[in-house]
Amino acid sequence: MRMVDLIEKKRDGYTLSKEEIEYIITNYTNDTIPDYQISALLMAIFYQDMTDEEITDLTLAIAHSGDVIDLSSLDGIKVDKHSTGGVGDTTTLILAPLVASVGVTVAKMSGRGLGYTGGTLDKLEAIPGFKIELSDEEFIRIVNESKVAVIGQSGNLAPADKKLYALRDVTATVNSIPLIASSIMSKKIAAGADAIVLDVTTGDGAFMKNIDDARRLAKTMTRIGKLANRQTVAVISDMSEPLGEAIGNSLEVVEAIETLQGDGPEDLVEMCYALGSQMVVLAEKAKTMDEARVMLEEALESGKALAKFKEMIQNQGGDSTIVDEPERLLTARYTFELPAKESGIVSKIVANELGIAAMMLGAGRKTKDDAIDHAVGLKLNKKIGDSVKAGESLVTIYSNEEEISTVIELLYKNIEIGESAEKPTLIHDIITE
Repeated sequence: MRMVDLIEKKRDGYTLSKEEIEYIITNYTNDTIPDYQISALLMAIFYQDMTDEEITDLTLAIAHSGDVIDLSSLDGIKVDKHSTGGVGDTTTLILAPLVASVGVTVAKMSGRGLGYTGGTLDKLEAIPGFKIELSDEEFIRIVNESKVAVIGQSGNLAPADKKLYALRDVTATVNSIPLIASSIMSKKIAAGADAIVLDVTTGDGAFMKNIDDARRLAKTMTRIGKLANRQTVAVISDMSEPLGEAIGNSLEVVEAIETLQGDGPEDLVEMCYALGSQMVVLAEKAKTMDEARVMLEEALESGKALAKFKEMIQNQGGDSTIVDEPERLLTARYTFELPAKESGIVSKIVANELGIAAMMLGAGRKTKDDAIDHAVGLKLNKKIGDSVKAGESLVTIYSNEEEISTVIELLYKNIEIGESAEKPTLIHDIITE
């Protein structure tokens, strides 16, 4: 095969075969095919799209470009959950112990944040002593004993995806549904899950800004899962405003603890029940969504889920006493309130801009090598549809810098107060095939 012929084939709108796709991924991973030819292919895919079979073949080729984790020694059906990204998305911190507390096996590999989207590993590292790197033996032992562990991805997990993503980032080909879908699903398949629940976010704070693109991405990924023999469900959720109230690493750990204590923000709690119920059903611990939800509600109300979170922290070397004293994590040097300039109803909160404001404080990364300040971030005191009086606090800002005028300016620009507003619909659709 010649790479130039394959570029030409896709450029002209023809379908690449399984063998051709495997040839491309294998040789690109081995540095035999240069970046400039892969760049040309990525642009051809961007404009010509791919069939479901092509996307599945691409996904599996990427998944098998490095290590494929074998979780067969773990008991039960292994269910993974993945979000396509957002602001204030604390669900994994809550879901992992919550669904594990009702007997679901959660052997989860998570990633770091980049830009305004938070990374689960960064949040967990806000817990003193928490280890995100475990040996394979430790990981398997802990999950078999305790049903849950959340760790960083293996260095050789889907290496082709790392190379392709870096190239997409500098060739304006990130926003391609076949490339997004294959990137996400290749890592989930390589991580060894039997079943996958996808949280496909849509709105200002999401990668998919409109519902049609989110629905197409969700359908594409569920079809990939089916063709790859993985049960897959996608929940299309709203990210027009941040999920929950906290944006920032320590702040989100505190919010997760409060939620597991039964005192979480309404939208975050509902999102966890929606995603968690899907996980419980796919794990065959309940026959219906209603039955699964009742199990999760009982686990939360009884304290079982909170105890499981404490156990998870302890198992991974962390200081589990923060579950009883979460305020110890609030270590930012300064706190500032953002007072409303007028009375009315909060009518708009632009999620991605608030994520950028938190990043400017140090809660996120502009580049993958940036250091994270776990202490800083934002706490929303009002959300869309809430009434507010002039002078009342819209946001509490946690900062280690005294000069934050640019952050304040950005927040005021992206929180609007009007005469009326409806709370956003949290869940837009559920895609099963």
